[in-house]
Amino acid sequence: MNIFYSWKLKHIVILDVFIISAGFMLRILTGTIGLGIEPTAWLLLCGLMITLLLGFSKRRAELLTVESLDLDENITRKVLEDYSPIVLEQYIGITAACTIMSFGLYTVSPQTIELHGSDNLIYTLPFVVYGIFRYLYLLHSQKKGNDTAKDLVTDKHMLITVVLWIIATIWVLI
Repeated sequence: MNIFYSWKLKHIVILDVFIISAGFMLRILTGTIGLGIEPTAWLLLCGLMITLLLGFSKRRAELLTVESLDLDENITRKVLEDYSPIVLEQYIGITAACTIMSFGLYTVSPQTIELHGSDNLIYTLPFVVYGIFRYLYLLHSQKKGNDTAKDLVTDKHMLITVVLWIIATIWVLI
């Protein structure tokens, strides 16, 4: 998959982000198998949605960089020529909504409630919603989004949100 991506697929609009997402999905599957955990449909759905959100957001951040620096798109990714800001915003909105919905549905699914012995995981959803909204704010208002990991560890709001989400999740599950 990586060879085909590097050779040709990275130049095909939309498919480029789906291939990147598929790579992350393979990592998720490998991790669950390595830990002896059966991957659930919810994990795969949430993983797919968040990786698509981050992929399309990265493309949007790259376009914003090209626009703000008045760069020629030819010196960046070739595929950026085929993306329009409006369409990327729609993809980002759809995948953000799907990420929130899939996590929310996961928290109230009978399988999850049975597995964790609690129907209170829904109370962790506001942290997920805030985290996604904060990420979108950083993308559009702070010109971030090119390096998600860096954004996560350098933005105090994102760090606090993650810590509070972890605390809330542990609290609910104890």
